[in-house]
Amino acid sequence: MATIILAKDGIPLQELTLLKTRITIGRRTYNDIVIDAPGISAEHAVIITTPTESYFEDLGSTNGSRLNGQPVKKHVLQGRDVIELATHTIQYCANESVYEVVAGPAFPSTTSENQDTDQRINDSVNIDSAFETNPSSPAIIKVLNGAGKDKKIPLTKTLTTIGRPGVQVAVLTSAPNGYSITHVEGSIHPLVNGVTIGLKTQLLKSGDVIDLSGTEMMLLC
Repeated sequence: MATIILAKDGIPLQELTLLKTRITIGRRTYNDIVIDAPGISAEHAVIITTPTESYFEDLGSTNGSRLNGQPVKKHVLQGRDVIELATHTIQYCANESVYEVVAGPAFPSTTSENQDTDQRINDSVNIDSAFETNPSSPAIIKVLNGAGKDKKIPLTKTLTTIGRPGVQVAVLTSAPNGYSITHVEGSIHPLVNGVTIGLKTQLLKSGDVIDLSGTEMMLLC
């Protein structure tokens, strides 16, 4: 199933699986994706999904839309197309998810089947992203406890999403000035060295311990 991810300044804000035939985008709150920002029209654009394809259409917005850097009115989405809407971007991910999962006892399951699924996920963490690979020598995240203890996750992408969709998700961002973490999803915010980061982006240094609902990970640069 294809997904899209809304981002601003490289920080993901929302991921949405294209389950609906029509996904509306605009400034008004009744849209499926609400972007309350200058340059966004009340009903700016729409993504239509059929059994065989998804396409983007600008709905005559005042400031227009761009796709992969070029002005666009209507376009069949492919691969990892990037739609630019004023200060925001929407990346299309064909038949994939941008989330990586670090599962374990921190995210308890209610059935043995779900526990087995969590264990399989934990035993084979999928490192993928809808963003560019970071060419510099990557840092790693080392899992400190739970079923995934001592697992090492190389931060080879500009954005690496950790956690479990629907429970708690955060994104680790690699930038020229270092690494940072931002809360994405869940009622509980991540802890860094025992202190909640809230809704802000928290800069990280080597040795910092990240806590996602009891699963602890250390950044090693």
